[in-house]
Amino acid sequence: MRKTIIGVMGGCAAQPRTIVLAEQIGRLIAENGWTLLNGGRPEGVMEASSRGAKLAGGAVIGVLFGDDRDDASEYLDYVLPTGLGSGRNIVNVLSSNVVVACEGSGGTMSEIAMALRFNRDVVLLGFDPGAAFLDRCGGGRWRIVDTPDEAVAQIKVWLAEPKT
Repeated sequence: MRKTIIGVMGGCAAQPRTIVLAEQIGRLIAENGWTLLNGGRPEGVMEASSRGAKLAGGAVIGVLFGDDRDDASEYLDYVLPTGLGSGRNIVNVLSSNVVVACEGSGGTMSEIAMALRFNRDVVLLGFDPGAAFLDRCGGGRWRIVDTPDEAVAQIKVWLAEPKT
């Protein structure tokens, strides 16, 4: 049976509240037996979510922007250097069963848009980029939540639905 991969997307530069949310969602992903996937950088949401998952005993995959394995967070189990730059964002979303998006900037917004475009479910944790944006991105479902516990509850609902 394949492992469930939950992608956690978010900015390199993040506010303290966003860092806390990212670390908490990482921990909860691990505690639920899911694998965490992110952009693998040793900063911001990527570092915090990786740390949360790893310290809770989970598996963490980092899909790197560049081609240097040394540009990765110390909390990764699997380091995937791509050399694709922002093109790796499509790898992130297509590899994820569900995407959790924490506050970020252009890269995060592109991952949200691509996830919805390719019918991935997206949980927006602690921020609202606006329904006008989200509804125009594609056929994927989205839900805005305030807490990591709410995010996990929504992920469980979506994962429990039969595949069509």
